[in-house]
Amino acid sequence: MRDFLYSEISQIENIPNIPDDPELAVLAGKQLCENVLEPIQEAFGRISIRSGYRSSAVNAKGAENSNQYNCARNEANYARHIWDRRDVKSGNIGATACIVVNSFIPYYERTDNWSALAWWVHDNISSYSSMEFFPKLAAFNVSWNEHPEKTISSYVAPKGILT
Repeated sequence: MRDFLYSEISQIENIPNIPDDPELAVLAGKQLCENVLEPIQEAFGRISIRSGYRSSAVNAKGAENSNQYNCARNEANYARHIWDRRDVKSGNIGATACIVVNSFIPYYERTDNWSALAWWVHDNISSYSSMEFFPKLAAFNVSWNEHPEKTISSYVAPKGILT
């Protein structure tokens, strides 16, 4: 849990990154780990966590237009990076982590092909809910949710929705 609670926004802005509902945060995080992250790590080796849980206060600071943090507004991040709140739309629990699959980096640097990893996860991890890829290191947000959406999107060419 320590890896998931670390937040650069929290550190820079001096805002505690502590769940309001620890039991819900642990439940959602456990599902993300057991059903999504551990199977990825089992297949590819060590993964790095870039971002995980955000408290509502940390996420709200990250969503302000006056900074470069680029977080979605709180309501959009409930049951995503804000693990201790149910999503607004349907009341589901969920959790998101931004990860790097370390062994995938050399392939990505040679080919710029992030979609190979996306399709592997899509085809082999039935419980993922969404993936969103970023340019640096083929890092991506990967989510677990009680009712998975099965979406893949990217800020890397080809940009947009893949599924």
